[in-house]
Amino acid sequence: MAEKPGGARRAGGEASAPPRRPVDVAVGILIDAAERFLLTSRPPGKVYAGYWEFPGGKLEAGESVEQALRRELHEEIGVTIGPAELWKVELFDYPHALVRLHFCRVRQWLGEFEMREGQQMAWESLPVRSAPVLPGTVPVLAWLAAERGHAGPTHTGTAPPAPSAAR
Repeated sequence: MAEKPGGARRAGGEASAPPRRPVDVAVGILIDAAERFLLTSRPPGKVYAGYWEFPGGKLEAGESVEQALRRELHEEIGVTIGPAELWKVELFDYPHALVRLHFCRVRQWLGEFEMREGQQMAWESLPVRSAPVLPGTVPVLAWLAAERGHAGPTHTGTAPPAPSAAR
């Protein structure tokens, strides 16, 4: 992944395209009592289907990051989250979209996990064994590794080439 001018990470090493308006996305890093974190696979029919990521979704007009995260996690995985602590914000340039990812830590939730979009879920620790990992997830794994004093790879396996963007 190459760093673009202006701080955006770019999937692959493609040449820069004309500036695009970023899409704001709330991302939940759900951490359980054993310090494992939840990853979900991208559902069939979506861009990067089958890639593993932290759950979340786009902010709707007028929503705060926490409101969007609360709505998205209920819609996608069936849980109601407690407080969401904004942790980091990262601009990531995918071939199909420029996204501003608002990563929030969540340590409390209610309800049973229900994968409502046909995705899979896995409680992970470092190194992550679920593969392939979505490119925008890789920096988060590095941040977690740094905080936790984890040396070595953050994830196993090699990701296949990125699929073309679906429109």
